[in-house]
Amino acid sequence: MDITQLIIDDHAEQRRLFAAIDEISPHDTEALESVWVRLKALLDSHAEAEERYFYPELLKLGTGATDADSADEETQDAIEDHNDIRDTGEEVQKHEIGSPEWFSAIDACNVANSDHMGEEERQGLTDFRRNASFELRHKLAVRFLAFQCAHLTGVDVADKNPDDYIEDPSKAVRDAHG
Repeated sequence: MDITQLIIDDHAEQRRLFAAIDEISPHDTEALESVWVRLKALLDSHAEAEERYFYPELLKLGTGATDADSADEETQDAIEDHNDIRDTGEEVQKHEIGSPEWFSAIDACNVANSDHMGEEERQGLTDFRRNASFELRHKLAVRFLAFQCAHLTGVDVADKNPDDYIEDPSKAVRDAHG
């Protein structure tokens, strides 16, 4: 088990669920709601698990990969992206399911998430595979998976200050959750 593979697997599931929403009739609000509830929980728990387990270790070991100059840059950008994904996900919740406004909010969330996943796969995950041991990747995978399994219905949504996170990830996570 490898945390980088778990993250990529989650990304594939997120893409699949966004695509499923595209294929469901706007009139089938029950199906739309069911898929969205699952997707929202996955987006939120995935980001939180990354912030608790992946990014703190990337900050310690990473050097920057592909088009990122440093692990700090990769991480700061990821935390900003997670905040954007959380915010766009919360915006979806404000609209009537199946309405044009709801689909518009879904599209904004999909764009924010897709941009983040592409960048993370190209930068942070590449950096981590190059610099972290298989042993560490396995240990983090176990924690990451256990966290997600314990939070199948989601987590409390809490944005983090990217600068504070770079300074002290565990404190930023604690502060965001009170």
